[in-house]
Amino acid sequence: MHQRRYVTEFLERFKMQNCNPVLIPDEGSMQLDNSSNKRSVDATLFRQIVGCLRFVCHGRPELAYGAGVISRHMANPNQSHMTAAKRIMRYLKGTLNYGIMFPNQKENELQLVGFSDSDWCGDKEDRRSTSGYTFLVHGAPISWSSKK
Repeated sequence: MHQRRYVTEFLERFKMQNCNPVLIPDEGSMQLDNSSNKRSVDATLFRQIVGCLRFVCHGRPELAYGAGVISRHMANPNQSHMTAAKRIMRYLKGTLNYGIMFPNQKENELQLVGFSDSDWCGDKEDRRSTSGYTFLVHGAPISWSSKK
């Protein structure tokens, strides 16, 4: 299951089809803030990008954290927020063929694996935690979440 066509149209829509790809969608220590001394960007354009990224998360769970972090800043986006969104789009450019593979396995050999993680008080502004989980059946994700 992949979203190659949607992602290609998404990148063309926001003029990112010729961007240089990156290997990871976001920096692990991505700390975005709402400081007023940074240059603001077009809020409507930023919201459109975030909406498209949230839709892509349905088939690409590795984007859930990055999309969740930038979603917190839709009310007053600045240049650092747009840079983080563009980094995720650059990752998508290099991973157009990625998707979820559901392998064929014997029905009597169900293998369910779960992972979870959190950062306690990771947000510097309100000291709230971000947590996430994923559940896999035979290595294919069936449920995932990342939330503050």
